[in-house]
Amino acid sequence: MTLLLTLDDGSIQRKLAEAVDLARAAVLEDAGAEQVGAHVGVDREDAVSASHLFEATVSGYRGWRWSVTVALAGEEEPITVSEVVLIPGPEARVAPAWVPWDRRVQAGDLGVGDIFPVEKDDPRLAPAYLESDDPAVEAVAKETGLGRVHVLSRHGRLDAAARWHSGEFGPRSDMARSAPDVCGSCGFFVPLAGSLSAAFGACTNDISPADGHVVDVEYGCGAHSEIEVEVTSSVPVAELVYDDSLIDFEPAPETPAEPEPEPAEATVVDESEAPVAETPETAEVQPEVEPETAAVQTSETADEAQVEAESASEH
Repeated sequence: MTLLLTLDDGSIQRKLAEAVDLARAAVLEDAGAEQVGAHVGVDREDAVSASHLFEATVSGYRGWRWSVTVALAGEEEPITVSEVVLIPGPEARVAPAWVPWDRRVQAGDLGVGDIFPVEKDDPRLAPAYLESDDPAVEAVAKETGLGRVHVLSRHGRLDAAARWHSGEFGPRSDMARSAPDVCGSCGFFVPLAGSLSAAFGACTNDISPADGHVVDVEYGCGAHSEIEVEVTSSVPVAELVYDDSLIDFEPAPETPAEPEPEPAEATVVDESEAPVAETPETAEVQPEVEPETAAVQTSETADEAQVEAESASEH
């Protein structure tokens, strides 16, 4: 065997790959012709063995294959059949990997009346009488007779912290990313006791989606106690508003244009035919006028008197 592994130049693997008929005969003897399909390939196992694969036409095993392992013990030895087995192919439906029952239980699976005991050496728990780096746990450890049998160990605290930090109420959740502030500055945040108080607490706001849950100090929601929102009207209102939707409009009447005055024609008066003006017996009382107006009227009256005197002397 050592000689084969050392001096093999590939001839052994060629012989094993060419043993298709030998492999088919072995699977036909084991399964029958109606359950064996075409040859689909060869897988190398090691330096002196290989497995021939055939399609399996077995009812209920769609996508499975027959695997026939052949081997060569020496250069002068014949090829022999080691085993014939049915194995799943790349498209075969197989059962999921085996998981112990105590590891199959997930969060939310525990119902009313269900009992789920912890392991004897659960690393998340520690005896209560041991010294701890958590002051709250240390206080419990001193409760003689009335204390708890087990308390949360350092491993258990770190495991819970990692789970809460990456969970629904951690800083990476969608709610926290869109929040205006974090829980660490909220008045509804109640810190936990012990070493977990630096990073976690409980929410007591009934409006918050985290009410009654353990939240990270960097978690946040829209119900933060210090949020102040300026309440204003969503519709802008002007100081003076004209509602012209109900006003009736009527066109104003057109004003006719005034005609331009025609120029007056000059009239020639024959002074011989003009009537003689009679001198008034009684002087009319003129109303008081302003000095400028009175001066103009006096000048006009003098001119008229002179004209009448000249007309009388000609006659």
